[in-house]
Amino acid sequence: MSEVPSPTPAPRPHRLFSAGRVLTIAGGTFTQLVRMKVFAFMAIFSLIVIGTSFAFADMKSEQELKMLKDVSLAAMALFSALFAIAGTALLIPRDVEDRTLYTILCKPVPRLEYLLGKLAGVVMLLFISLVCMDVLFSGVLHLKQESIVARQVEGLELRRFKSQEEKEQAILEIVDLSEKQGLRWNLQAAVVSIFLKSVVLAAVALLMSTVASSTLFSIMASLSVMVIGHAQSMAREYLLGDHAGDVLPRLVSGVIALIFPDFKSYDIVDVVVMGDDVPFSAMAQMTGLTGVYLVLYIMAAWIVFADKEL
Repeated sequence: MSEVPSPTPAPRPHRLFSAGRVLTIAGGTFTQLVRMKVFAFMAIFSLIVIGTSFAFADMKSEQELKMLKDVSLAAMALFSALFAIAGTALLIPRDVEDRTLYTILCKPVPRLEYLLGKLAGVVMLLFISLVCMDVLFSGVLHLKQESIVARQVEGLELRRFKSQEEKEQAILEIVDLSEKQGLRWNLQAAVVSIFLKSVVLAAVALLMSTVASSTLFSIMASLSVMVIGHAQSMAREYLLGDHAGDVLPRLVSGVIALIFPDFKSYDIVDVVVMGDDVPFSAMAQMTGLTGVYLVLYIMAAWIVFADKEL
């Protein structure tokens, strides 16, 4: 008696959106960026941080720590911004050149998932890069802080004090000052702000790469948006200075704020360098702004990319 063949299982229905497909594209994007040797900047960043720790040895102790924090955080912001813009602007043209884009889109992969995967891959790279820079920076700052405290405490041994209590008080003042300007948790708030700002820049570069076919134009346009974003607050103050009640200046200011991200809201590095705490409201505002900008720019990129002939 012949066996009855089992029925062929019905194919799975295609899902309109799949997080698994987005993560797969993100992983491939991250690998692609790593193969482009973008992590080579770590050597430059290491030289900057370590060189800065020795370059200002003739300053006061608190000034040494401030300069180390200022230069290191500025280098973090510069490198993350450059990689967010250049790395994202290169992705789609590189996929077109390698014909990887056609291989992906000929499968049931919506273009929105492709864009989300590309942006997620860049965000993964930015996150890992900033974590590596943060670990190196924190280690150097901690060693510098300990070195300054040891040097100043050693100098106290050469001074005469009226009592042991006076000497201990002097040591406590040195330790307190070094802790305020040294390694503190508020430094992580500055790193988070740099990360959020670089994510917004990556979304801007993604939008520009869907609009233009030239990588150079995408990079230059993204840099222009970054410059305008930093100057937006000054333009808003100028427009609303003497005409705060007028409709037209308020409308123009609102359009500028909607099109160009307000990067001034992310500038908390100066506060952190001075050793002050960053309020939770400022961090919440930055996070909320980042979410709004991501939705706006991704949706705009999707609208442009959906109708673009490849």
